[in-house]
Amino acid sequence: MIEIDEVVYQDDYGSGTVMSERVSGLANSIYREFERLIHSYDEEVVKELMPLVVNVLENLDAVLTENQEHEVELELLKEDNEQLITQYEREKALRKQAEETHRSTSDRCKHSGSL
Repeated sequence: MIEIDEVVYQDDYGSGTVMSERVSGLANSIYREFERLIHSYDEEVVKELMPLVVNVLENLDAVLTENQEHEVELELLKEDNEQLITQYEREKALRKQAEETHRSTSDRCKHSGSL
């Protein structure tokens, strides 16, 4: 009998990879359905289908992993953006304050020079 209930699978590069819990749950459900079909009919019923399903599950797992990595990257970029906005607002306020100080000093110099 064919068994696919293992959580570890072989990827294209030959290294063993642990499948995500979500995909592993799907794989177990599909495996139980394959077992039912094999019991009812014969192993030949799923012989051609099983490698395709395993490939789809492996690809799904890879896409989910990539998606998680993108979500982490997105969160880091959001944090960077918030820090840049905060820094921009701080520098904008400091520039405004410096311009006001310069204007005030300049006005005082003009008034002092005209006396």
